[in-house]
Amino acid sequence: MKEQIEKVKQQFQSEIAQVSSMDALEAMRVAYLGKKGSVTELLKGLKSLSVDEKKEMGRYINELKAHVSEHIAERGAQLKTELEEARLKADKRYDISLPCQETMGTLHPITIVQRELEAIFSSMGFAVEDFSEVVTEYNNFEAVNIPKHHPARDMQDTYYLDNGQVLKTHTSAAQNAILRKYGAPCRAIFPGRCFRNEALDASHETTFFQMEGMMVDENISISNLIYFMETMLSEVFKKEITVRLRPGFFPFVEPGFELDIQCPFCGGKGCATCKHGGWIELCPCGMIHPRVLEMGGVDPERYTGFAFGLGLTRLAMMQFGIHDIRMLNSGNLKALDQFVMM
Repeated sequence: MKEQIEKVKQQFQSEIAQVSSMDALEAMRVAYLGKKGSVTELLKGLKSLSVDEKKEMGRYINELKAHVSEHIAERGAQLKTELEEARLKADKRYDISLPCQETMGTLHPITIVQRELEAIFSSMGFAVEDFSEVVTEYNNFEAVNIPKHHPARDMQDTYYLDNGQVLKTHTSAAQNAILRKYGAPCRAIFPGRCFRNEALDASHETTFFQMEGMMVDENISISNLIYFMETMLSEVFKKEITVRLRPGFFPFVEPGFELDIQCPFCGGKGCATCKHGGWIELCPCGMIHPRVLEMGGVDPERYTGFAFGLGLTRLAMMQFGIHDIRMLNSGNLKALDQFVMM
């Protein structure tokens, strides 16, 4: 039987070198490793052997099987490479003889900040969720307590699509879906790209990035909000950060606040970054409105929670000293490739 095994091996080695297509390679795989393949037939032949012979011949057959499998996989990889090279040569849109740029790319400033924040919040038990950029009008407005004809809609010049949906104007559009997915208790952040029809200048863009976060459980209070925001910002700026809350109106929270941070660059003494006021306005936040909880399927009599909207674009500009928001979406590699993961 050992002669049969060697004969099958030599035959395979002769045939594998002649294979020139993926279909032929698959046919060869079946011919050797299929239910009625040559290697399989050798295994069936073990029945007539003694126990000692079975052990010895079984080892040889398994070695042959591994040899066949390995060489079929290698030939498959070679064929794929050859087919790809042939396709590129036939496609006149590409000139593979042109020299390539060997310098490595860098992460976008907003990507750097987003990944850093995701790591920080994940360490505090928050799930990281992704949400669609095209949303229903209900999720964007009604589900966060902004009914039709509410004056708060006038604050957001919205892009409407022909099918009645909208490009989300804020990451708050995901609140209802997240609440319905997790229920209570819930800890989640959901970063994303937002769109508004803004007049372009150094601090306004039609496309920008936010990160929404919320925590819902029993006995959640404003103190929890302050703690998590101070912890997160201290990690971002690598120093202790002092925050303050000012009253602010946002339909989806009650009470609502504007969260300011003491300027991390001058320590509150006043500088160009904080416009010599000592404080920087950073994000809206507050305790989630009972109607929002109720629309999300959460009992507002039992659970409370906080929510905040953090401007990733603004945070990236602060962290990297970028003074014109338009640079971030410009595609100007000379301006963008200077940033590296911090």
